[in-house]
Amino acid sequence: RQLGRDFGLLVGISSGANVWAARQVAKRITGNITTILPDRAERYFSTALL
Repeated sequence: RQLGRDFGLLVGISSGANVWAARQVAKRITGNITTILPDRAERYFSTALL
């Protein structure tokens, strides 16, 4: 939800999990972190997940 609200990225659960994990790693190391957002949220539009 935060990615959609703050950055306009409508991503799915897998992408959200990737970003969460990357942010956890970023708290512990210095340097750049890269992650892949493998899905979109369009399949979830008709569910309560959004």
